[in-house]
This record gives sequence, structure tokens and C-alpha cells, in this order.
Amino acid sequence: MVGSRNRVMEDSGEPQLDAKSKVTNQLIDFQWKLGMAVSSDSCRSLKYPYVAVMLKVADHSGQVKNKSFEMTIPQFQVCDITHSVLAVIL
Repeated sequence: MVGSRNRVMEDSGEPQLDAKSKVTNQLIDFQWKLGMAVSSDSCRSLKYPYVAVMLKVADHSGQVKNKSFEMTIPQFQVCDITHSVLAVIL
């Protein structure tokens, strides 16, 4: 077993879902952009860069929903490293 307890490797090397796994959502699109917040109603000066992430996710019925959130640069870097490691494992 490699990567996740819900995935098994077939002889072909392709990850396969086992009987206990259930796919609930599918990532359709991933976009990000770098931004700089300079001020807000509650703070006079922010001046910190951030990454805005926009996802399109389809649920099991095929309905597509948009999700968005913001991350600091270090959070985004950890996310990218984690994604790269998972891509190698899977």
C-alpha cells in the first residue's frame, strides 16, 4: 500500500480505489493569483502578499461549485510542496 490507506497499487502501477473508498468530489479547475492587501477597514496598512485560490469542484451528482480562499505565501508554498510529494507517491 502506498500513499494513502484508501489506495492500493495494481500490477500496472496505477493507483486504484479499494472497496472502502468513496469518491465524493472531483477537482475540475484550480486557479491562483498573487495579491497584495494594502489596507482594510480595520487596519490602516497591511502590505502583506497573499495567494487567492479559486477551485471548481464537481460533486457526485455532477453539480459544479466554486470555492475560494486566501493563503499566506508560506501556506501556499507548503501546499505546493505537499502536492508535489503526493504526485510523486501516487
